[in-house]
Amino acid sequence: MIDEKMFKKLSIVLVIGALAALSLIILWPLVTSILAGLILAYVFKPVYLKFYSMTKKENLSALIVMIIVFFLVLIPMWIFLPIVAKQVFDVYLDLQKVDTINLVKTIFPSFIGTGVLIEFAASLNNFISSFAGRILTFMSSFILDLPNFLLKISVVFFVFFFAMRDSESLKGYVQSLSPFSSNTEMKFSKRFKDITNAVIFGQIIIGFAQGVVTGIGLFIFGVPNALILTITATLVGILPIIGPWLVWIPVDIYLFAEGRTAAAIGFLIYGLIVISWIDVLIRPMLVSKKTKISSAVVLVGMIGGLIIFGLLGLILGPLILAYLLLFLDAYREKKFPSLFS
Repeated sequence: MIDEKMFKKLSIVLVIGALAALSLIILWPLVTSILAGLILAYVFKPVYLKFYSMTKKENLSALIVMIIVFFLVLIPMWIFLPIVAKQVFDVYLDLQKVDTINLVKTIFPSFIGTGVLIEFAASLNNFISSFAGRILTFMSSFILDLPNFLLKISVVFFVFFFAMRDSESLKGYVQSLSPFSSNTEMKFSKRFKDITNAVIFGQIIIGFAQGVVTGIGLFIFGVPNALILTITATLVGILPIIGPWLVWIPVDIYLFAEGRTAAAIGFLIYGLIVISWIDVLIRPMLVSKKTKISSAVVLVGMIGGLIIFGLLGLILGPLILAYLLLFLDAYREKKFPSLFS
């Protein structure tokens, strides 16, 4: 028989669980916006502390940082969105004109009779057309869904402001709910911070920097549709193993094919020296070798996160997998015998 004390405990657990489930249902449409705000608060916390040391006012410091981020993100988006939309449409038209079958015949003339290459070329042609159509559909959907996007952006900045301003209170509240011992909590807190830095700064910031530098090279050497290619280079630059070479090497081949030999050689040197060495030079300054995460974990997490959460999943996916592995390692190796003491 369950005594009265146990019944009350179970009742409290059930009520909290039910309210938590209902809250999750209510917040689920905005969960990515909330998480994006929390991530921004984490990234820009050092900037906030810098302003706070000068102003000694929490609201003013948070507001200054929020305004800076607002102009850094939304103003370029406002300026470049029409250009990107036009370039996407131009790329769509150009890809529709690509005849991969004749291209394969030109590159492999001795294999014209083999049906495998022709089938491959036809499949590639269908893929290019389908991919181009998906890009155009995405841009159209984004424009039609602009009011919803603006609403979510407002939630992002709302959460960003309060999470940055009240970060210490939020941290204390989470710690008060933690079942871990204080010693264990400190160790986990450090590991969580290291993992988060490794993903956000080691992958996202480095990938973004490589994409921007690739874009600068595209503009310098006069590559057409440079803006959409820069965005593509940034996205693939964030992915481990793949990187922006997936963009700049085909572009360099294109320049050679167009007869722009000087530009092709210059861009090749630029890619090998400037773009490729960003990873070698900057990553060690941002992320300690001790916190290096397996590229397989990051890549799988990014792909899965992208499918579930959209672009924000590029950050959330690997973080979730890395946190899970952290807990599994602690459990397996029994590093924390006083885990719940």
